[in-house]
Amino acid sequence: MKIEIRHSCAEADSYRAARVKSLFNCESGANFSLDADLPIDDSGWQIGVVVGPSGSGKTSIGRQLFGPRSMWRPRWPKDAPIIDAIGPDQPFDTAPAALSAVGLGSVPAWLRPHHVLSNGERFRADLARLIAERPARVVFDEFSSVVDRQIARIGAMAFAKAWRRGPGQAVLLSCHYDVLDWIQPCWIFDTATGAFERAAAGRRLRRRPPITFELWETDRHQWPTFEPHHYLRLPAMIAATYYVATVAGRPVAHVAVSTRPGFSEARACRLVVMPEWQGAGVGLRFLAAVCERWRAGLNRYGIHVPTLFHTSHPGLCAALRRDPKWAQVSGSLVGSNRERCKASMAASAARGRMSAVGSGYGGHFRAVQGFRYLGEAEPCE
Repeated sequence: MKIEIRHSCAEADSYRAARVKSLFNCESGANFSLDADLPIDDSGWQIGVVVGPSGSGKTSIGRQLFGPRSMWRPRWPKDAPIIDAIGPDQPFDTAPAALSAVGLGSVPAWLRPHHVLSNGERFRADLARLIAERPARVVFDEFSSVVDRQIARIGAMAFAKAWRRGPGQAVLLSCHYDVLDWIQPCWIFDTATGAFERAAAGRRLRRRPPITFELWETDRHQWPTFEPHHYLRLPAMIAATYYVATVAGRPVAHVAVSTRPGFSEARACRLVVMPEWQGAGVGLRFLAAVCERWRAGLNRYGIHVPTLFHTSHPGLCAALRRDPKWAQVSGSLVGSNRERCKASMAASAARGRMSAVGSGYGGHFRAVQGFRYLGEAEPCE
């Protein structure tokens, strides 16, 4: 595909324009031209990147690749939450899956209109909508230009992983080179140098940097740092062992584990991944590492037990079902009987096992799904 760009405008003849021309020996600023040869007419690729400094012709190239209508400019309703605007004609699970895939796992953000979100949340919401609608050919301009670089890198990786799960060709236009290793595109065109790179069939350019986290056993005092990002408002777990994952000293993920009656199983709860790390796959790796410790008996009780984990997050449920280290063991559409729970709590309080009687748990219309950690499959002898 040959790209020829020719832009021109009226020649400036003001005093300041004339002085600038004289000072910097610049004859004219009215013309811009760019020629590029991009061998991408085939269908054997999914993600391409046009990268380079501002003003180097990236947007103009994007308009010529697939036509002006391929430029991704989603229109968001002003009064509707983003959960209603993403795939409105598709099944409900489409929107949560797309939002989770790009790392926008903060459920309260799903209930807000697009224009009230932060820049980072808007960026990921735009990516989620692109994944849900999935046009055959699309160009995303100013990719990751207005967000924190940590969010940009993780968001780029999350989008690339989700986009490759389906059909379509996407071209990302960016002035930032730091996202290239995380996108792992099929091809790159650099407007600064005119260089074009394309990976061999079935391969990708660049190698994504590894994300190595440190696992810490801690106490409940770490929970307030993560609690605002949990999709339920719950207190800290009583008599639990708490774990935190850090990357380069920064808190990334949290989970707490307690034992079930009889020490037959452990139960993991309060899994939280900080927003800037959502979509990187750190959360599942961290959860599996903690569950493996309990399976191996590396806990304060020294017992070897499997771990149960319950969640109602559709994206997390789907990820656990895909992971061979996990097996789904339960799934309920509604919570337990609230009045029965309240009566049980009152009986426990009367026996001195509880200091206060609550209102009871359950009664909600929330599909809670349970999973058991199995670990790595044992080799057959």
